[in-house]
Parts: sequence; C-alpha cells; structure tokens
Amino acid sequence: MCGIFGFIVDKKVAAGPVGYQNLLEELFKLSESRGKEAAGLACVLKDSINVYKQPLSASLMIKQSSYSEFLKNNLNIIDDFPLVTIGHARLVTNGSETEIKNNQPVDKDGLVAVHNGIVTNDSELWCQFSNLIREYKVDTEIILSLIKNFLDQSENIITAVQKTYQLLKGTASVAIAFSQSNNFLLATNNGSLYFLQSLGEQKNIFIFASEKYILKQLLKQQEFVKYFGEFKIIQLEARRGILINLNNFKFVNFFLDQIGRQEIVNNNFLVTNKKIIDFSPAVSSVEVFAPTLFSPDEGLDKNIANTEKILLNLKRCTRCILPETFPFIEFDEVGVCNYCRHYQPMKTKGVEELKSFLAPYRSKNGAVDCVVAFSGGRDSSYGLHYLKKVLDMHPVAYSYDWGMLTHLGRRNQARMTGKLGIEHILVSADIRKKRSNIKKNVLAWLKKPDLGTIPLFMAGDKQFFYFANQVKKQMDVKLAVMCQNPLEKTYFKSGFCGVKSAWGNVNRDIYDLSGWNQIKQAWYYTRHFIANPSFLNSSIADTLSAYAMYYLIPHNYLFLFEYLHWNEQEIESILIDEYEWETALNSKNTWRIGDGTAPFYNYIYFMSAGFTENDTLRSNQIREGILTREEALRHVQEDNHPRQEAIKWYCDTIGIDFHQTMLKVNSLPKLYKF
Repeated sequence: MCGIFGFIVDKKVAAGPVGYQNLLEELFKLSESRGKEAAGLACVLKDSINVYKQPLSASLMIKQSSYSEFLKNNLNIIDDFPLVTIGHARLVTNGSETEIKNNQPVDKDGLVAVHNGIVTNDSELWCQFSNLIREYKVDTEIILSLIKNFLDQSENIITAVQKTYQLLKGTASVAIAFSQSNNFLLATNNGSLYFLQSLGEQKNIFIFASEKYILKQLLKQQEFVKYFGEFKIIQLEARRGILINLNNFKFVNFFLDQIGRQEIVNNNFLVTNKKIIDFSPAVSSVEVFAPTLFSPDEGLDKNIANTEKILLNLKRCTRCILPETFPFIEFDEVGVCNYCRHYQPMKTKGVEELKSFLAPYRSKNGAVDCVVAFSGGRDSSYGLHYLKKVLDMHPVAYSYDWGMLTHLGRRNQARMTGKLGIEHILVSADIRKKRSNIKKNVLAWLKKPDLGTIPLFMAGDKQFFYFANQVKKQMDVKLAVMCQNPLEKTYFKSGFCGVKSAWGNVNRDIYDLSGWNQIKQAWYYTRHFIANPSFLNSSIADTLSAYAMYYLIPHNYLFLFEYLHWNEQEIESILIDEYEWETALNSKNTWRIGDGTAPFYNYIYFMSAGFTENDTLRSNQIREGILTREEALRHVQEDNHPRQEAIKWYCDTIGIDFHQTMLKVNSLPKLYKF
C-alpha cells in the first residue's frame, strides 16, 4: 500500500549531511508513487529517536522549512553510533491523515515503525489483548503494542516479532527501531521489501525500500555511486525478517512463521535510554474523506420502494431479463430480445491450453514471472489464487489506486497478498486531485443529466492500463494477466451514447469498439461538453487521458477467463473459506463491492432506466445456462436494491451533499412509464 524506505550509515561513509539529504530526497520522491496523502521521517541517533511527519505528499513535505530544519539538526550528528533513518509515503487506509499521530512513522512504547500494508484483524487483536491500550486509529499501532507486549514477557526481539506475525492477518512489511536496544528490524509477510548489498569494501551502509524499481532508479544516479559505492538488489522474501546490530552491522536472518528456525546472535538488549521526540508540526484533528454511517431517509426509502414495485412490471425479454429500456433492444413475436438472438455462447480455451501458454513464461528459480492486475475484487482475487496455488506461477500483484477503492477493497487486497505471500506493487494517484475531479464531473452532470455521460465519473481510473504496462517493464516481466469476467461486459454504457455494440457477444474483446464507433462516441461526448460547459473543468486532461488509455494504448494481456470457466459459487467459496475474504454487510452480492463508484452510478441507471450492471451479468448467465430466468430475476431484485450507505460514502468522499444529490437523481426523467 504505502512506500517505506530508509538507510543506515556510520561515520566511515564519506557522503556527509548533504549526501544523506540528497539520498533521502530521492527516496521520498521515488516512494511517493505508493502514497501521496502524508509523509514522515524518523532519525535514530545515539541518545534519541526524532520524528517528523506532515499530512502532505512527500514532494511537498521536503520543501517545508521545518523539514529542512529537522534535517539540519539530525544529519550532522554522527559520532561512534550510526545514523538510522526510516521514511514513509502514506496512502491512507485507516486513521485520517489530518490527525498527525495516525501518520507514520508511528511511535509507541519505545518503538518507532514504518509500515506498508493493512492489518485486517487489528480490532480483534485489541479485544484479544485487552491489557493493551489503544491510542491511535492507524492499524500499525497493534504491531508495536504486540511486539512490546512480548518483549515485556522477557522474549528476545526475534521471538517477539515472530509471535506478533503469527497473530497478524493481512499484510505487514515493517521497519522498526527500538529506543531500548541498538538493533534495527526489517520484516515482511508478503515480500514487499528490498535492500541493497554492497559489492565493494563498503559494508557499513544499508538501504531499503518497498520496491525493486525504486532501488534500481537510485543505482542509476552517478552521485549515489560516487558517495556510496556499487550494490546489488536483494529481496527480503515473504515471511522473513532481518535484525541488524547497529554496533557492528551484523545481520540475523530469521523466519517469521517458524519460531524454531532462527539464528540469534545475542538475546540481550544493549540499553541506551534513547528518547523518542516528535518534531511534527501541530495539525488540527479533522476527519476528511472518511466513510460515515447515517440514519436512513424515510422519504428516499419510500421513493425507492415505489420504484422497485413499478420496475417489476417492466417488459423484459422472455429468455433473459433485459428490460425494454435497454439501448437498441428489440423483441420478436415471442418476446425474445435481439441480444439473445445474436448471442454466441462463450468458448473457453481450457486449462491445458492455459498451461501450455504459460510454460515459456514460468520462472524456474522462483523469480517473478507475471504481473497480475489486482483490484481486490472477487475475480482478480481468485485469479491471484489460481495462478499461485493451482498453476504454480510466481506472480506479483499490481494495483492502481485512484481514490475510489473502498476500505473493504483494500482490506481484501491485504488478505490475499498476505496469505499468499505475494508482493503487492501499488501505484497511487494524487487522490485528493482525483476526488476533486470526480466531484467536478458529478456536479457538472447533475446540471444536465444524461445517461450516456455517466462514464465520465470513472474517467480517472483508466490510467490503470498505462501503469500496468509500466510495472511490467519495471519488473522486467513479459506477461501481464487480467482477470475480468467476460460475462460482466456492460455494452449499454456505450449504447446510451448512441453506439451499437456487438450485441453483448462475450467472445468479443472488451476494447472492441470499431474505429467508426469510437468516433461516434467521441463526438457524442464533444456535443455534450459544448452543451454543458461545466464539463470543461480541470478534470478534462484526465478525461482525455482516460479515452486514450482505454482505446489507444496496447492491451497485450492474458485474459485468464478466456481459458477458465467462470463459476461464481466456486470463486466465492474459495475466497471466503480459504482467505476470509470480506463481503459487504449490506449486500449478498460480491460483485464490485470494493468499488466506491459502482453503487452511485448503478443507482442512477436503476432509477432512470430500471436496470443496472447486474441485469447484464445475470442475462449472460442465463444465456450460458448458469442460471434460470427465475433465479436471475430473484438475484437482480436483491442486487439492484440501492446501497444507500455506500452511496453516502461516495458523496462524502468526493465532497457533495448526499441528500440533495439523491433528490436530484430521484427527480430525473424516466425511460419507463409510471
């Protein structure tokens, strides 16, 4: 999730304060791609551990005068004790970044840590260890409290860390300094940590970061090589830890999941009585972008209930369940729609052909051999499981966070990568800017609503494809895997722009709009931009970029479900039973539950046209013989029930008024008759 990094040097390294400051600046900038909502730094000196953090992106924080002053007071002090720094570029998961104590590094009980990942069972652990006192909202706190708890029971550091990791669920890659011990710890349960090993005589320097690519970029800089020498990059493998003795730079490698498999040089602490001092500027405690629950609005509930009753009487295809309001739909004399008549059953290539395709890519030495696009949704989660556990591939998970991934989605990402021991590379957008862009487009749309322009709400996520290609290059991997379920194609979105699709043929590529249809769709949007100048706001660059990313850049991916039969029950069973995959409290449906945008735009489609994405999925399942028509109708009646608390989260997150927005949507013209 976040970016963590740091270095250890002693006075024999000739870089000096300027060299250290330049090194920190580069590490901050390179790590910022993993989180732009807050940043922080801790410097471990002989007599103190000094902490500085801000609710700003790393690139903004390092320009602050208070940051420069902090470095001036800390980088000039290297005597017989090495200088240790740990830094963090934060993607907020829990605990608002505006409450400074929730940002990282997190210090508590004489321990200071930076943490990449999400502990998904922190609430349960606080209940289990009722003797521990919770002070913050950030999940990292439980890691420090547990380690300190076991240290107080006279355990050595390694055993305390092992016992802690055996209790944790989710992902945790950490760097920890101890105020009462001249030791430094790195540990990871999914392999999202890399460090540099010196190739020369210079052994008294240690540098680490969350991604291999960050360190590769560092090694390309001549100034770095000049000051620090030449290195090779080593991955700290999943479920492994390193304890570094700061007095002599000796390393102890150990396994996190097997207490018996360890090598302990010295069980005793070297007490130094360091003080932990927080130099972070004071920031007001204001929760922003936080999901909030609310009391259901009786008027809205009544409106929805009345609409649901009316929609039961919509004319629908007698074979599938698509309604008369579906774009370009036509019924024959027996009531069967043209989408059913033109439908070609899905043809999967089979597991053996998949294995044959993967054979040239499969790593023989355990190195990463494929990048899996990973949203945390059910299909990409299952795909990650299948590639690792069934096909014996060595994937790395890639995610693009544009600000609309819910906390539930992030927790499921952590569950999967933590349990599978898979490195998770996350590219984070400027989330505040992305959410601002969404707000501008939603407010513009509400001025002149049109079903064809709803996809503008999601324009900001399309850079996902660009960064998927970039991560593949950075990892020097030839194969990228997508796990979209072909039955989930939603051609009606372009249909509302006046563009006829391939009649819902699931065997056609998802990016298969012809050149002429792409022109028609682009012209449709252009006309609406002219008619509604509010769309011509600062988000326009994002919108144009989205179009290019979706239709113009190469999409050379392996689509997993072109080979595998998609079985909803099997997928849900494996994810929930084996990985404790989290489902929504307010819905039995597991599709798009981690996507913060889907409840809102599906509500608009439902209220205005009488159907949602769920109707297209269930209709394709009918055509494939997976569901009966009666079963599908029961599903959509439940699946299409608006998730008001999720819609409110969306409105709160982008900063628009929930009630006014709902009233506006409810008053939109209908494609059906009352």
